[in-house]
Amino acid sequence: MYMLYTKGYKYRIYPNRAQINRIENIFGCCRFVFNYFLTLRRTAWKISGQSINYVLSSRILTSLKKYRPYVFLASSDSMALQESLKDLDRAYQNFFDKRNSYPKYKSKHFHKQSYRTRNVNNCIRVEGKHLILPKVGKVKIKLSRSFKGRILNATVSRDPSGKYYVSLCVEEELIPKPNAGGMTGIDVGLHDFYVDSNGNHIPNPKALRRYEKKLAREQRRLSRKVKGSKNSKKQRREVSRIHEKIHNLRTDFLHKESTRLVSENQVICMETLKVKGMVRNHHLAKSVSDASWSRFFSMLKYKSMEYGCDIIQVSTFFPSSQLCSCCGYKNPVVKDLSIRKWVCPCCGAEHDRDMNAAINILKEGMKLLTAA
Repeated sequence: MYMLYTKGYKYRIYPNRAQINRIENIFGCCRFVFNYFLTLRRTAWKISGQSINYVLSSRILTSLKKYRPYVFLASSDSMALQESLKDLDRAYQNFFDKRNSYPKYKSKHFHKQSYRTRNVNNCIRVEGKHLILPKVGKVKIKLSRSFKGRILNATVSRDPSGKYYVSLCVEEELIPKPNAGGMTGIDVGLHDFYVDSNGNHIPNPKALRRYEKKLAREQRRLSRKVKGSKNSKKQRREVSRIHEKIHNLRTDFLHKESTRLVSENQVICMETLKVKGMVRNHHLAKSVSDASWSRFFSMLKYKSMEYGCDIIQVSTFFPSSQLCSCCGYKNPVVKDLSIRKWVCPCCGAEHDRDMNAAINILKEGMKLLTAA
């Protein structure tokens, strides 16, 4: 008996001009609903101290569609409008739980536009080389990979370069894939993206650094254009294409490395990093963000479910770099990050800083796994 789980599949879609107009109309309606009810909730709280939840907002939205000034909402995708209300309610919950700041208004000038709609009565489905979407119709889609399962919802988005995508949330059976059964510990870094306990040094692609000069040049050209002009819009798309190239390079690298690790190993041990705190260091912020460690770790976690791997996270305060992997001696001198190689004063073993840390992470992870 297999377990059901949800998985996302992102595809490029190619809407025609009429379909683009419908999609842009839904973007606008969802944006309007979000902003309208954000104002309503703020005003109600200031005047009477009343809190308007999702259920009450949904009732107000139903009656709002009947008024002449807002009759345009009736022609939009009703499920997308309801999802916009849920997004607003979730934003308030995140604010109350101190996970995020107070909800902000959505702008049509924001670099990315999107809306989410639910699959009710099989209204979202794939037919050959086309995708059926509510209120949009049959849209041409590039099915880069197939899936087997039930579509729960679809998120249609437009990126800054003007390309349209759809992300399908699919419920399917979890059929574990085989792995090679190895064990490894990984120590991430900035020069090498990570070093594992088997001695593999994976170089950091540094996607942003590779295109930094070209990006700066195109951004300078954009700053000279008259705001709102055709040349300004054209140059803005050029800047967006460079950002897209950087994003694609980084994503491709992360997917390949995470897939390779989970397919080769049964146990993967890694350190718990507080990336949010590391980004506050203005000397390292750009390099840490470019490395995208958090995304890499999240990829490992969800891919480990497919390959039946065990992901073990070692404590942030575990001194992996200071311990000798041979005798266990703790060398406080190695706290200095400039020391890349050192000799253990106790047993005389020579260590590469990153590889020694990876071996220690593997040993500590195996201890935690055995204890569990």
